[in-house]
Amino acid sequence: MNPAVGLLLFVGTLLYAYVEALVKLFVPTKRKSIRGELVLVTGAARGLGRATAREFARHQSRLVLWDIETVTPLSPCALLACSFVTMHDAGLHVPFVKKVKKEIGDVSILVNNAGVITTADLLSTQDHQIEKMFEVNILAHMWTTRAFLPTMMDNNHGHIVTVASAAGQFVTSFMVAYCSSKFAAVGFHKALTEELSTLGKDGIKTTCLCPIFINTGFVKNPSTRVGRILEVDEVVKALMEGILTNKKMVFVPSSQCLALLFERLFPERALNFLRKLTDVKFDAVIGQRS
Repeated sequence: MNPAVGLLLFVGTLLYAYVEALVKLFVPTKRKSIRGELVLVTGAARGLGRATAREFARHQSRLVLWDIETVTPLSPCALLACSFVTMHDAGLHVPFVKKVKKEIGDVSILVNNAGVITTADLLSTQDHQIEKMFEVNILAHMWTTRAFLPTMMDNNHGHIVTVASAAGQFVTSFMVAYCSSKFAAVGFHKALTEELSTLGKDGIKTTCLCPIFINTGFVKNPSTRVGRILEVDEVVKALMEGILTNKKMVFVPSSQCLALLFERLFPERALNFLRKLTDVKFDAVIGQRS
């Protein structure tokens, strides 16, 4: 293609995209129905996973709840409580996947929600804690996606949800391993989205959730001078809205978009000042070298 023609096409596409985004601000996006869809939620025993499962049940989806803990039933839902303690071994989850397919059906919406965290400086974080964060926060996402994606691709229908974190967009002291695993989760979402587009599987949608601290006890005693700690219900509401409208990235709060812009435009000194201004704090192990 002639470079001049390519530039004109790009400018035209850019203007169209801006107009489209402006229209979406005033015209509500059509929401899809998830009634009857078979939804598998990992880490569904408590917290965000539990609340997300409850919201899917409210939309009359069928549910498979997956956790290392015992999962009590929701109503209405189909329940199959399985463990993926060993999900880092790609072969060991196969019996659970076969059981889901045989007893309930093909999963059409996969919510990779399970996560673990150890808040400590890098030298105080134990080797097994680092391994666990990567096994659960990113490797398990890959294993579950690889397990259920083939059927979605055959049908060109499905939705893969990656529950990441604001820690997958911004760094925080005393969360080096956790931030690294969540950056990997965000990268997984983006790369998978691109690959599905390249393969022409436009019927398979993807959504990535990036919330700041949530009041679930996942992180102990979080606080910030700017903003507030989120409640589970508002995060689930934003996530479900993102799923129903096929939104690729869901930031909670949405002001993270502005923060990302600042990070790219502001010089380092200004960014350091903003970090001190926000004064993010939480309980962490510091100075106890492993």
